[in-house]
Amino acid sequence: MKKIKITKKLLKILKIYTKLFSNIEGKYHKAIYELEKEMEQKTGIKGIEFFFCDGEFSGIGTPTEPKRMRLIHRYKLER
Repeated sequence: MKKIKITKKLLKILKIYTKLFSNIEGKYHKAIYELEKEMEQKTGIKGIEFFFCDGEFSGIGTPTEPKRMRLIHRYKLER
């Protein structure tokens, strides 16, 4: 496999895609936050949120206060 040389032209292109990625990522996190706030209102459980591990959805719980609610694992939620 040919070694890739990092040129100014390549960096310029990659910076464009980094900015696009950042915008999409920001929208994603905002949407997740809004879902969590709605879930908090509907359940009445303060601090309930989606839990991620290694970049993947793992379950729902109260990670900032784990003693309040045990994590409900993804496999139980997808049955």
